This record gives sequence, structure tokens and C-alpha cells, in this order.
Amino acid sequence: MSELAISPVDLEALEARLQQDLSWLELPAKSWVPSREADGQSVVDVVVIGGGMAGLVASGMLKRLGVANHLVLDKAPVGQEGPWVTFARMRTLRSPKQLTGPAMGLPALTFRAYYEARFGRDAWIVLDRAPRETWMDYLIWYRKVLELPVRNGISVDVIRPREDGMLDLICSQDGRSEKIVARHVVLATGRDGLGGPFVPEFARSIDRKYWAHTADAIDFAGLRGKRVGVIGAGASAMDNAASALEAGAARLDMFVRRNKLPAINKFTGIGSQGVVHGFAGLPDEWKWRFLNYAMGQQTPPPRPSVLRVSSFEQAHLHLESPITGLKQDGEQVIAITPRDSYPVDFLIFGTGFKIDLANRPELAAFEPHIRLWRDRFPTPAGMANGELEGSPDLGDAFEFLEREEGVCPTLSKIHCFNFPATLSHGKLTGDIPAISEGADRLARGIVRSLFVEDREKHFANLQAFDTPELLGDEWADDDTEALSEPASKRT
Repeated sequence: MSELAISPVDLEALEARLQQDLSWLELPAKSWVPSREADGQSVVDVVVIGGGMAGLVASGMLKRLGVANHLVLDKAPVGQEGPWVTFARMRTLRSPKQLTGPAMGLPALTFRAYYEARFGRDAWIVLDRAPRETWMDYLIWYRKVLELPVRNGISVDVIRPREDGMLDLICSQDGRSEKIVARHVVLATGRDGLGGPFVPEFARSIDRKYWAHTADAIDFAGLRGKRVGVIGAGASAMDNAASALEAGAARLDMFVRRNKLPAINKFTGIGSQGVVHGFAGLPDEWKWRFLNYAMGQQTPPPRPSVLRVSSFEQAHLHLESPITGLKQDGEQVIAITPRDSYPVDFLIFGTGFKIDLANRPELAAFEPHIRLWRDRFPTPAGMANGELEGSPDLGDAFEFLEREEGVCPTLSKIHCFNFPATLSHGKLTGDIPAISEGADRLARGIVRSLFVEDREKHFANLQAFDTPELLGDEWADDDTEALSEPASKRT
């Protein structure tokens, strides 16, 4: 928790205001999805895998639209979901503090409202960006006040299609196995949700104890007095370099392929509601054109992150220095570049993530059937891009599509609400700015699917509904009254 003083009275007042807002808006909507049973157990309408920011706002939107029978599963302990207090090593979030993020259009649910309730308006005014630990506190509070159905410490090991069109989830928790039957599954699994951390093949040539990826748990205290190399110059690479230096690394060498650090965040420059809601409507060639260009320009590390590293005299930046090979020499590693060779005691790979469905055993039954962009869309001339080519080709509700229609129809019940959805939908799934809009699109698509699939039950309910609005005593028929009178009085 933050060292700043907490004001529980103000936080209680904010929670009361939020509940009043929800009441005025008649939220959440009443539960409306007919219940089902399969294999002698209740069916869960939607299982969201991942209890980080994306999973929580997906859950919030489903609950808001009356899909009460859903679960959020996360393998991490309570309070450690997502990257914020695990492998995220920046001091503050990279996004501006005022972005409303997962608030779903509710002012009392915003980070600003939470921060001011805890620390006061003056503290908000002087705040630059949200400390990542405080952001994690906010997400924990968000989950609590919305009463979201999150289960921690549970891993989804296998997802299997069923003959009845639903899904079996084989889960494990504390050495015990459990099967959950679900109608829809949402993969809110972050940057590595369809693959994992990427490291170049030459990393395999040295002992694993001498290197780590930025997404790994790293013993920074153990790097005190040692020479550390960092490959890459993105935000995570900078944050890990700074963590090593602050832990007392004797020397830090950062190896960068480019001849200068990227300086302009292109997508931030065109950020608008037009991009949020319009990107998915672009022709395929324009989606590719936008993302291929932005990826080619690269996203710069935040200025504070760079200054955090460059303030150390023992930090050295090597531009135009891609690693061409590694050689283990006793207890040290020699990093070889076109310019020189550098001895280091430990290497950190800031080389991002890679889409690799073969690396997701829980999706093994579906992997051969998932349609990727390269299966359908010819790569434009001069715009080859392995990451885009391997991105999943998704439907309107982030659902997977089949490579061959009709072979695996259950695939459409799995929704890819994580970073690899970007080419199909834009940046709605992995970052703070438009996460609520992404969750709204996801939840509405699932609601549509559930209602259409249950149309016979809803029609039967329509026919069976017999609560009268009128009781028959409100107004009498004049002609009926007249006919009941004697003929002599009707003349």
C-alpha cells in the first residue's frame, strides 16, 4: 500500500456515491440468461480467464448487462493479478493520470475519484502519474466495490470443445482438479495471452542462470556489484535496467539495434474516439498499414524511465549494437556486437512477447483451427510483418474464427480479449485508454450470442407470461351496458 495517509471516511463516501449512481442507472441489470445444467452440474454462462484490469472490466460489463452467472479465474494470489506488482518495474504508470480506463463511464469509479478520496484533491493536483502500487490498490478496490466474482489461485489447464456446443475447462487449484462447463470463455490474459515472452535463439547457448526476460521474476538484490547487460531499449528494458542500477549493479550496458532511441509515440498522437470506435471498421489493408507503420516507428520509452537510467554514471548506452552472439566464459557471458564484445555477469532480455499458439497448452484442442491473418489476408508488398501475420483474425465480439468453416464451430465461443486482438479491433484490449470501450464491445457481443442461442426459451417465456396489466374493472363497454337494459329504455 502507498505510504500516503488513507482517509477511509472519504473512501466510504465515494463508495456510497458509486452505489447511488448505480441505483439511479438501474445497474447492474437484472439477470436474464436461462440457467442450464450439463453433466449433473450448473453451467457457467461466461468464464473470464485473467483477473487483471482487462478481466475485471470485462466482468464489470457482463454484470452490468445482466450476465450474472459468470466467473473470473486467475492463477495469482489476491492482489497480484496482472503485471503491476510482479514484473512491472516502472515507478509509475506510463499513461496520463486522468485517463478513465476501466471506469465504464462512471465518474465515481475512476482512478481520479479513488485517488482523491484516499489522498485529497491537493495530492491529485501535484501527482504526475499513478504509482503502479497505488494503481494495483485501485484495481483491488474496483473489484471489491463492484462485487465481481473472482476466484484466485486457480489455473485453467485445458479448454475442450463439447458436442453440445459448450466448453469444458479443466482447472487445478492446490493440487486438486476441477471441471467447469461454460458457454463462453474470455481470454483476458494480457501481453502473452497467445504465446509468451520472446527471446532470440542465441539465448539458448548460455546457462539459464545467467539470463532472464523482463517478464521473469528477477533477484535484483543478487545483481549488486555485478555487470549487467540489457538487450533492447523499450519501456520494460529501461525499467529493468533502472532496477538493476538501483539495486547496486556495478555496470550496466544497454544494447540497441537502432542508431537512435525512438522519440515519438505515433499512436498517442492520433488518439481519439475516432480511432477507438473506427479502427475496426477500416478495410483490412488500412488496418495493416496503420499498425505496420506504427510498429516500424516503435514506441519510445517514457522520458522519466530513460532519465532514471542515464542518471547513473555506470550506465552505458550502445546504439547500432545488436547482439550477434553470446559466449559463456566461466562465470561470465561475452555479449558480441558488430562494434565490440562486452563481458557481463547477467543478461536481461527486453525483447517483448511473441504470438505462439503452440506455447499455450490450454488451447491445444483449438490451435489447428484458429484462423490467423496470414491464413486469409495476403501480406501487402513491402509490409512484411511477422507479428501481424501471426495475429488472430477475430470476429465482432473478439471471437476466434475458423480456418475452415464448420470444422470447429465451438471456436466462436472463445473470445480473445488480450493484446493480440489489436490488428482486428485496435488498441482496446491491452492498454488503459480504451479498455472500457473494448469491454463494452465484448460484452454486448456475448449478450447477443446468448440471447440468440436461447431464443426458443425466451419465446416460450414470452408466451407463458400472464401477469395482467388491466384487471377488467377499469372501464366498461358502453354497448355492452346498453344491451343489458330493457328495450323500452333503449328507444
